[in-house]
Amino acid sequence: MATYDIIGDVHGCANMLHGLLGLLGWERRSNGLYEHADADRNAVFVGDLVDRGTEQLETLETVRSMVDAGSAHIVLGNHEFNAISYAIPDPAQPGEFLRKHTPKNVDQHKAFVQQLSDDQRTEWLDWFRTLPLWLELDGLRVAHASWHQASIEVLSRELGGNRFPAGNDAFVRANRKGDPIWEAVEVILKGPEIELAPYGLPPYIDKGGRTRYLARARWWCHDARSIRDLIDLPVGTTDEHRHAYPPIPDVPCSDHDRSFSYSDPVPVVYGHHWRDWEPDEHVDWTSRTACVDFSAVGGGHLVAYQWSGETQIDPGNYRRFPAGPDAG
Repeated sequence: MATYDIIGDVHGCANMLHGLLGLLGWERRSNGLYEHADADRNAVFVGDLVDRGTEQLETLETVRSMVDAGSAHIVLGNHEFNAISYAIPDPAQPGEFLRKHTPKNVDQHKAFVQQLSDDQRTEWLDWFRTLPLWLELDGLRVAHASWHQASIEVLSRELGGNRFPAGNDAFVRANRKGDPIWEAVEVILKGPEIELAPYGLPPYIDKGGRTRYLARARWWCHDARSIRDLIDLPVGTTDEHRHAYPPIPDVPCSDHDRSFSYSDPVPVVYGHHWRDWEPDEHVDWTSRTACVDFSAVGGGHLVAYQWSGETQIDPGNYRRFPAGPDAG
């Protein structure tokens, strides 16, 4: 049976990627292609290959060569989706783009824009358009930020599968707040969010200094019953007045919010969530889910989960680069 090395968000850190691949047993041939001695071993990338890091092109070339050779799979990340939307003119607003060129967005995409020529970006954006939004492999599921069956069913119906069809129409809809495609893409590529006000909770200040009225959901919490189980706020979060955020009440979730809780038996591996090493149970992994984003570009580690057919996640199967003295 096929086994998989599922690799977290690379964000243009090619040297770290090459180091991790070597740690996982992948060898670089004279033609630059990484191959594994075990013919049944495959790599899977959870998306977010681009933005932030200093080695954008080498990262892309490494991953695509593996995908084209059939030794790797990849799912679309929100940064690839954003890069596509950043380049598509908005048909409803002449002179604007689906992802507006605000100072924040310009800053987010500057590494991808500055390190590649116009022709190179066009080529890579065309490739991004072909990438699946999720993968169901034999006994394993992979998505960028979360697995939510209802959203996947919406996208399967609206897109005709797990990829965006040719043309811009679906991307336009995916950038129109309130459209079913927009709602489902937000969940799969960025993770579900919970509105705070209905639970009597105030807005909070995120790490970028912005006021937020929705909090990320701990969708991986398979037995969530109360809002305390589901709301994911970092330690040290403050309210909009810079006071310590109040305790999350132990009150029942709405049916809508509880629907994000993943309870299927099939393991899911995902990225996106900017965790710190080392993996904590119920935060980074559960018996059914494993996060592999450990902030490679933010001074952290590039991380993989080595899956060999197990039906329950084993934290001993995490691997990281750089590898510390306690690393497996």
